[in-house]
Amino acid sequence: MSGRSLPPTDKPVIIAVDGRSGAGKTTLAVELAALLREHHSVTLFHLEDIYPGWHGLADGQQRYLETVLQPLARGERATWTAWDWEQNDDGERRSTEPAEIVVVEGVGAAHTAARELTDVVIWIQAEAVDRRVRAIARDGAGYEPFWDVWAAQEEAWLDGDDVPSAADLLVHGQTGATAAAGVLKALASLPQLDALLSVERSHGVAPQLLTERIDALPDGAALFGALYAASDRAVWLDSSNAGATAVPDRNEYSIMADDAGAFGRYAEHRSGITSVADGAVTTRIRSPFFRWLDGVWGTPAVTDPVEVPGGFALGWLGYLGYELKRECGGSDVAAATPDAALIYAGRGIVLDHARRCTYLLALAGEASRDEARDWFALARAAIGSVAGAGDLSGPEAAGYVPAASSGPAFKVRDGKDQYLLKVRQAQAEIHVGNSYEICLTTELSATAAAGSDPLETYLSLRRRNPAPFANYLRFGSLTVASTSPERFMSLAANGALRAEPIKGTRRRVADPAADAALKAELATSLKDRAENIMIVDLLRNDLSHFAVPGSLRVSRLCAIESYATVHQMVSTIDASLRPDASRAEAVAAAFPAGSMTGAPKISTMDILDRLESGARGVYSGAVGYFSLNGAADLSVVIRTLVRQGDKLTLGVGGAITADSDPEAEWDEVRAKAFGVLSALGSVFPD
Repeated sequence: MSGRSLPPTDKPVIIAVDGRSGAGKTTLAVELAALLREHHSVTLFHLEDIYPGWHGLADGQQRYLETVLQPLARGERATWTAWDWEQNDDGERRSTEPAEIVVVEGVGAAHTAARELTDVVIWIQAEAVDRRVRAIARDGAGYEPFWDVWAAQEEAWLDGDDVPSAADLLVHGQTGATAAAGVLKALASLPQLDALLSVERSHGVAPQLLTERIDALPDGAALFGALYAASDRAVWLDSSNAGATAVPDRNEYSIMADDAGAFGRYAEHRSGITSVADGAVTTRIRSPFFRWLDGVWGTPAVTDPVEVPGGFALGWLGYLGYELKRECGGSDVAAATPDAALIYAGRGIVLDHARRCTYLLALAGEASRDEARDWFALARAAIGSVAGAGDLSGPEAAGYVPAASSGPAFKVRDGKDQYLLKVRQAQAEIHVGNSYEICLTTELSATAAAGSDPLETYLSLRRRNPAPFANYLRFGSLTVASTSPERFMSLAANGALRAEPIKGTRRRVADPAADAALKAELATSLKDRAENIMIVDLLRNDLSHFAVPGSLRVSRLCAIESYATVHQMVSTIDASLRPDASRAEAVAAAFPAGSMTGAPKISTMDILDRLESGARGVYSGAVGYFSLNGAADLSVVIRTLVRQGDKLTLGVGGAITADSDPEAEWDEVRAKAFGVLSALGSVFPD
């Protein structure tokens, strides 16, 4: 283009599509620009037009920055010199006009200096062999002699400029119309494009929730194995002691799902970045986790399925790690595991233990209705194939199951003397008024036996110590095997809030009379009641921020519940969520569970950061679901074995008060570890 320069326009949104040669940048950029033009003015610029020859990658990036990107970023026309590839010299002068959206594509479109002027960076990742074939097919045999020359320049540039790590979107090996549609969907989820792409978001058609009841209750372990043994990521929220307590809503249902199918996604949060994998596209959202959660869950997307009791209507399932406390008033501590990991389940199973039936759930859109029907048929067949196994998740599973004769050899992060010292240091903090209850923890670690199956490990825990909030999570090489008895928080679709903290534990013994005496002693223990009531007060305060005035009440105070290996003191706090309140913020206000921090929460978390020798990771966080109807149900991560690769970790601890006996606190740590260790055939390391 030529002629009089246009006056500056509003600053455009600049999207850089980068990747190595032959990755498919041009194809993706052209298809993406075509989709964006349905609702926006779009300019597309190709860096290959400006590179000064086969040896000119670095010079081309600089020319692009100075003569193209900088003026466009100001909303001005860019005038630049094209490269004449036939003459191997500078060619004609050209110009590029700004628009509402500018898409720039090419090797180095998002180099370090350019990133300061772009709003979104897309990096396309492809195998070298595929890239070479694609590049030569596109540019002809004239490129082939220079492939290695150009590749060496790319290598040198990327050695000092990690564009893939800085990218907002990663596209894995796919380009073209299908990939462009996925990229547009991902772009619409980015906070920086929230206003610009509001039309694209609103044009999506909400999927329909399909349900089917089957009047059979298969064994949960057998069904999970049949449907999800091959899934790289899967979640099983397992009420493994169904029917064993007098509080049915704690263990009436089990849920299992993976992230397969048209709607499946996987989200992982680390230190302020949520990465969402959706097919070939991974989106990195740089914002607090709970803000992201509010965006994807805060507004109900489906109505409560009346056919499915329990309130679950598919959605996000997984865990929130303790280190998310950085968003809830705590300090920033890095953990070895992701701060949160969740699958988005577009289909799943609900086992109704009370009514002894099974529900199939699946989302279906116009293009995925056949897929949903096929999965229903697959699930029906799986249920039929395991129906003869019976239901082993009921109370008959609660009996003692001998463990293997020898399990992993655990080490404890804090030996007895060191832990007792930390108890006394915690009490010193209490005596000077910095806290009045400190939930001190430590960690046991071991190496898993070669070839051991994490699912089999969970099944051993489940048999030995069934619990209402047991769960098994598999996220690739990271697995979580939990026999938690404690609910952190539940939130019904209608806004009913509930928290059920546990404080007070006694290890069970084989002799019935002695066991009954331990239970009675716990029920009358002034120390344990004081600890429990402190956390009840803390949670009443947490829930009050988002509760309808006058709705907050303590429904149970210091009740005793008995499990296979321990007696526990449990309280229940109920409230109603204000209609105008954010559901995600209500969860954040109570996170982490007060029973895992102490009180007052924020100052006590700071004390714990000083006393404890490492991050807690998954332990002390929460596991559960955030359903599409706005419901959530989350347990506290205790009695939980975490495996990452071949490393096993088990967090344990207890609440320290001014009158705590350090020796008794050490005994409580041992008691809490017993259920998991005994199921593994391991012993507490003395």
